[in-house]
Amino acid sequence: MHPAARTRTTFRTGPAPVPQPRTRRIRSLIDADALRVLHRAARVLLDDLPDLTDRLLAVLREQEPAYRTALENDHAATWQEAYRSLRHSVTSLLDPRGTREAAQRCTWRIGVARAEQGLPLDALLHAFRLGGSLVWQRLVEETTRSEPEDIRLLVHVATDVWNFVDEHCTLVADAYRQAERQLAWRRENRVRLLAAALLDGTSRIADLPETAERLCLPEHGRYVVVAVAGGRPQDPAPGGSVYWHAGVEADYAIVLLGDEGEEESGRDPVVALALPTDGRAGCRIGVGGAVTGLAAVKDARRLADLALSLCPPEGGTVRLAEHLPEALVVSCPELGATLTERVLGPLLRLEPSDRDVLLDTLVAWFACEGSAQRAGERLYCHRNTVLNRLRRCEQLIGRSLARPHDLVEVGLALTARRLLRG
Repeated sequence: MHPAARTRTTFRTGPAPVPQPRTRRIRSLIDADALRVLHRAARVLLDDLPDLTDRLLAVLREQEPAYRTALENDHAATWQEAYRSLRHSVTSLLDPRGTREAAQRCTWRIGVARAEQGLPLDALLHAFRLGGSLVWQRLVEETTRSEPEDIRLLVHVATDVWNFVDEHCTLVADAYRQAERQLAWRRENRVRLLAAALLDGTSRIADLPETAERLCLPEHGRYVVVAVAGGRPQDPAPGGSVYWHAGVEADYAIVLLGDEGEEESGRDPVVALALPTDGRAGCRIGVGGAVTGLAAVKDARRLADLALSLCPPEGGTVRLAEHLPEALVVSCPELGATLTERVLGPLLRLEPSDRDVLLDTLVAWFACEGSAQRAGERLYCHRNTVLNRLRRCEQLIGRSLARPHDLVEVGLALTARRLLRG
């Protein structure tokens, strides 16, 4: 049973009744006579409830396509639902106070059940009004048949009958909407759980078809994950090719790519997501590598996190494909620290003033692509000074900057020190 049906529900009973002045005796006699006529006809209706139910379903089949489908799919359950509702409607005419709560519970359960089944609310309200109309029509027919002279007395109870119909239309609509909100929350929560499992690698293979359906993404498409820290657009999912998942430290966009090579031909995921690429307002963006299939999204997320970790604190965008050496270092900090000590250890143990001058020179020389002239301009010194400092570095660390293998080691060691320091 739906949670809404299990919890205690407080029904609106309206304002407390205000004591009314005594009415004239003739009015009380008319009301008593009207109730007598109503009760006599209602007792007959109780015996004819199966026929009344059949009449209601026939009208619904003719006028409401949604109920036509329900009758075709499960005629017995729909008949029983209509029968119970009509029975409560008729018994409420005989004993309004004693049957009120049972009638309300029945109506509430119908509203919840029909919301869960997806029956349109308009069709449900129409069914309740048709039921009320048929009950009133049968009351008139029975009174006309048995005591025609009493038909005028039914006018005095017509308001009570239609107030009951209005009350239960309001009640079934409230139940329907509450159940609808619960269903929407459960659907949204299910989507969040499926997306979280997909990104953290705990998704089951059996869940992938449902995940693809719920996220509106193909199971075997090509994807890249973009990790964003520091804010993202309010509506960043154009064309149904993106799913955003809110994480604890970053938000993740699962971006559907086209055929292989499309991202190289101009479809930049960051541009497609309308994200700022200049680090505006401290926004940090990490773009991972492309993977194939939703099952591999966990790897794409890991790559996006790796790219995000390379972003400077002040903000900016890092595309992993453009920073692979740095990614190699950050992906295994222990090896990065070992490499730094093994390659740069003798230099790092110098006096701070001497150490910093030599390290700054090495960094500038690498940044200037091995040009001593441009490194000197950056450091405000002569190119020969740069060359002298580089030679001293080579002597200290026991490596030659002219040898490719040594050059790679020194470059990676400098990168590791920059990224892993502090």
